[in-house]
Amino acid sequence: MRPSKIRMLIKLVEESNIGELEVSSWGRKVSIRKKVGSNNDNGHRDSVIQPMPQVQAPPINSRVDQLEISMHAPQAAPVKTDLIEIKSPMVGTFYRTPAPDAKPYVEVGQSIKAGQVLCIIEAMKLMNEIEAEQPGRIVEVLVENTKPVQFGQPLFLIEPIS
Repeated sequence: MRPSKIRMLIKLVEESNIGELEVSSWGRKVSIRKKVGSNNDNGHRDSVIQPMPQVQAPPINSRVDQLEISMHAPQAAPVKTDLIEIKSPMVGTFYRTPAPDAKPYVEVGQSIKAGQVLCIIEAMKLMNEIEAEQPGRIVEVLVENTKPVQFGQPLFLIEPIS
C-alpha cells in the first residue's frame, strides 16, 4: 500500500471516533488502532506511529491519540515442496469418471503408475484422456467433476514414488 494511502487512512482515524480500522488491498492488510492514553495533564495526546516492516509511515504533527500500524501478509497453508502438479494441457470440461454413473478414475490416496488415465477433459466434443507421466500417489484432486478448466490449471497433486 502506498504511503499516501496510509497517511489518508491515519488522518481518517484521527479525525473520527473510529477506534480501529483494518483495510486489505492486494494481499496486504493494514491495521490502524487508536490507543487512548494521557501523556499530558492538559488532555492533549501526542501521536506515535510504529511501522512494521515494508511500511514507511509518514510523520504526523497533529494532536491525536496514539496510533499503531501493522501490515500482515495472508497466511498460507504449509505446502509440501515434493508434490507434483498435474496440469490441464487444454481448455475444456473436467471429468473424473468415464461415464456419469461410473467410479472415478482415481481417488485421493490411490497409487498410480505412469500412463494411467487420471481424468478426461472434454474440448469441442472430443474426450481427451489425461494420463500420469510418472508413478506416484494422489494427494489431492483440485477440480470438481464437470467444472471448466483452463490451460495450465492444476488438476491433481501427486506425491512421486521414488
